[in-house]
Amino acid sequence: MDARLRTQVRDRAGGRCEYCRIHEDDDPFFTFPIDHVIAQQHGGVTTLDNLCLSCFRCNAPKGPNLASVDPATEMRAQLFHPLRDSWDEHFHWDGPVLVGDTPTGRATIRCLAINHPDAVILRELLMAEGRFPG
Repeated sequence: MDARLRTQVRDRAGGRCEYCRIHEDDDPFFTFPIDHVIAQQHGGVTTLDNLCLSCFRCNAPKGPNLASVDPATEMRAQLFHPLRDSWDEHFHWDGPVLVGDTPTGRATIRCLAINHPDAVILRELLMAEGRFPG
């Protein structure tokens, strides 16, 4: 992937993880990787319409997954696709905790461990400083 494409993805995302919405300036530990929404092993290509900015905390557990299990129904649900799906349709914030409003939202939160205690604590601290959500 060339630098121009990386810059386009980062600019389109406004420097925010397209899953949990944390800004890359607010993650003191990791550089945000560019994620293949549909992994190459599943036929995903390295083009702007299949790449998103993802924090390490979301990217690592997502891996090549395309679906997970909705904890409310225990049924398989597709993961949130940041370029095709509406974030506001699938999620909302309850303080520093991300809530899934649909099977896709709940399955994504579960698979990506978006509400891991460390992530919730970081979001709480950022909220106290008025830096999250932005």
